[in-house]
Amino acid sequence: MNIILVIMILTLLIPIYQGWKDEDIWQKMLAVASISSKTAILILFISVLRDDWMIAIVGVIILTVGNAGFMLLAQVIKRVTTEN
Repeated sequence: MNIILVIMILTLLIPIYQGWKDEDIWQKMLAVASISSKTAILILFISVLRDDWMIAIVGVIILTVGNAGFMLLAQVIKRVTTEN
């Protein structure tokens, strides 16, 4: 099980590199949303291993609410930068 956790953590580095490399705000927000999704899946995986459903609820909330907030933030930033 430890190797699965290590692989999941290493996959978090891919969107971090992609967001760091690109200057487009949409690409950066998509990278952050991808990190959020992967982290939520990691939280769900750990909660199942520990049989702790309180942690699983946090993972589900991150999955359902987190990405919508990032996309709204990206839209606001895009509109602010195009108006100036």
